[in-house]
Amino acid sequence: MAPYRRKRSVNAAELLSCRNRGIHDAGTLMRHSMKVLRGILLQENRTFFKVWSKTSKSQIMYENGKIYFENYQKCYSCVHAEPQRLYKLPQRSKQEKIEDALLCQSPLDKTLPSPADHKSSLLALTANNWLYRLSAETGKELQRVYLSPNYKFRYLGWDVSQEIFYVKSVQKKETPLARQAGFIQNTVMHLAIFNVFPLQIVGILEINKKAFGNGVTDVVLSQGVLAVSYSNKSVKLYSFEHIVQKYLTEKLTLGKQSALLGNKTVGDAPFGIPLNIQITDSPPVLFEVSCSNNGVQIGGYPWHYIYTPPHKRHKGTHHICSLKDSTMATNGIQNMNCCSLESDGIFFHPDDSGRIIHVGPTTINVLKILGELKSALPSKVVEDFSMSTQRNEQAPQVTVTSSGRTVKRRFHQLDDDPCQETFRMVEYEDELDLLAVVITNGKEGEGKAHIRLHDNQSGKLQRRVDLVEPWDETYRHEVFFDKDTIVHIEQKNTSFCCHVYKLKTTRK
Repeated sequence: MAPYRRKRSVNAAELLSCRNRGIHDAGTLMRHSMKVLRGILLQENRTFFKVWSKTSKSQIMYENGKIYFENYQKCYSCVHAEPQRLYKLPQRSKQEKIEDALLCQSPLDKTLPSPADHKSSLLALTANNWLYRLSAETGKELQRVYLSPNYKFRYLGWDVSQEIFYVKSVQKKETPLARQAGFIQNTVMHLAIFNVFPLQIVGILEINKKAFGNGVTDVVLSQGVLAVSYSNKSVKLYSFEHIVQKYLTEKLTLGKQSALLGNKTVGDAPFGIPLNIQITDSPPVLFEVSCSNNGVQIGGYPWHYIYTPPHKRHKGTHHICSLKDSTMATNGIQNMNCCSLESDGIFFHPDDSGRIIHVGPTTINVLKILGELKSALPSKVVEDFSMSTQRNEQAPQVTVTSSGRTVKRRFHQLDDDPCQETFRMVEYEDELDLLAVVITNGKEGEGKAHIRLHDNQSGKLQRRVDLVEPWDETYRHEVFFDKDTIVHIEQKNTSFCCHVYKLKTTRK
């Protein structure tokens, strides 16, 4: 029998000493460092102070410690005590405007062909169909690929689990004149799919009516699955791996010649990348479901999916079913029964625990799925923990005046009324294992917001952070919690503003 070992707490100085002596491996060091940071962050003599604000006439983006202004032309780093400008890109023409961008960081467990492949980079898609890989630290061009002279590409998307990303074209619409002439538009859109570590082309495929049917409204690639949404409120899932294996006509390499281009170089202008995944028949459907707003989410252990049936009587409900046989889980219909302007939100927890987060205006439920993969019994949805707002009692619907006259209120107060404490969003900080919950309250006439930090495992409240600037609920807001930094991006009429908070020691 192994001897009993008492679990003792280790202070920050001891952990840092072990790190300097090289006692721990990289993974252990990272976990210990984050444990130290979490401990510091939750100390009573530490709090978040607003250190920086900046406005812009164009949308502001935040990603992994970097703030982007003027359509990715200017980049600021949040690593320092105050954000500092990393770089400014040269002025671009309208044809070279950046349409979309993704920040990409290479995995630490892989050896890549070039040292430059290990550096963080920004993947930028321009209006003239160029895909650039820029250094995330300097903005220097590392690589460029010309996509196509034939298709207008507009959007970028990640399939993180497969370490691939895709570039999506604009949708081709049938014009009334073409319909009148009897011309049928078969092509809907195109996807260009790339491996990202290192950057390499998988292929370009065409989404058309012959292969996928009529009424296609959108296509996304996620977890190795091609998800196709239809105008009849249905979603069909296809195996991307099967599509590549069956319909790939030529394996392409960037910078090498291709027979499909008449031996021209792949990725060079003006030829670009040829259509090398040609779907000639209907691929097998892995899964199909009819749902409101084409919204279906897949996750959990064992695999489940969340959707809202496209019928009026199911409005406001979320159904949790087994992906194996579509069996409804016990307690699988979740309904907040809220009366609000904005609907409640539900999603699988980003911590890969298989749990579900259900966010309403007054309540946040963290749910877990209990079930066995090979069991004949349906799985069960149970509450892991719950969070609630602090609200005053609502005024009664019927009141009696001093004269004895009965007065009846003509309307109910909404659950997300700006004058009451209301949950607005939830952000998960994976490295600190904390949930950041944004709450607004306008009871004093001016909208205010604060952030509650909760332990991700128990839901226990750890601390509260007040946001200094007013919160106008009529405009769009984004809040990011990233280790020792909180970023609040808000829209103000036609302009945007970014506020940055940093963790500091409070003065006694």
